[in-house]
Amino acid sequence: MTATIKPAWTPLNIGLMILGFVLFWPLGLAMLGWMMFGERIQDWWAQNREAPFAGLASEATRAWQPRGQASGWQNSAWNGSSGNAAFDAYRRETLDRLEAERRRLEDEQRQFGDFLKNLHKARDQDEFNRFMAERRTNTGPA
Repeated sequence: MTATIKPAWTPLNIGLMILGFVLFWPLGLAMLGWMMFGERIQDWWAQNREAPFAGLASEATRAWQPRGQASGWQNSAWNGSSGNAAFDAYRRETLDRLEAERRRLEDEQRQFGDFLKNLHKARDQDEFNRFMAERRTNTGPA
């Protein structure tokens, strides 16, 4: 693909960018974007010449699919087969072990959160009791 204005910082491109900003700022911004990202755009277009937007729909639908209760590795590319049954069994066993460890850590985190909540309640109750005791001693019998 040959472009008459190549995406580079040439005097012609800089002059066109300035002229674009002077005449109508989106033109200048477009020229700046072309100079900065034009090579990437050309490479992408060359790779996807037949159907440039074909893969975007499948990527978008895959990104929005609900994962349910399964963990990340169960819905990802890690779920495929390597072609070696022994390695696949080893990988499955390791991932199951890691999943069990993740569940155990989440349970411990929940238990620790409950412990902290009870600790804060006890501290609040102790502070309240101390306040009430000081109030009774300072006010005395009326």
